[in-house]
Amino acid sequence: MSLHKLARELEETARQTAEMVDGITASLLTLGDTSIDCSAARSTAIRQIVVALQMQDRIEQRCRNMADAARKIADLSDGNDAQAAEGVWSTLTLDELRDESLSGIAARTNTGEVEFF
Repeated sequence: MSLHKLARELEETARQTAEMVDGITASLLTLGDTSIDCSAARSTAIRQIVVALQMQDRIEQRCRNMADAARKIADLSDGNDAQAAEGVWSTLTLDELRDESLSGIAARTNTGEVEFF
């Protein structure tokens, strides 16, 4: 059962990665949109890119924790011990926003931009 949870978490991480790429693509389309004033297009595109890149914090945290969970599950003496495997998952924080040390890392860089999260 625990490997099924790992598969679901991997699928969610893939979805989040695709959403991040969609955000970057939207910003490129904004820059190329001739119906928008150049200054406004640049400003909008910068905001879109910053938001998309801030998603990387969340994706990185999820990947590190899933790798840790997979290692712990592999180390279990009895691979059929569902309760022990669930214990592995209960110790994880898969959402970087719940981990104060990671929350908003992208926003802490001195870019001169406002913090979105």
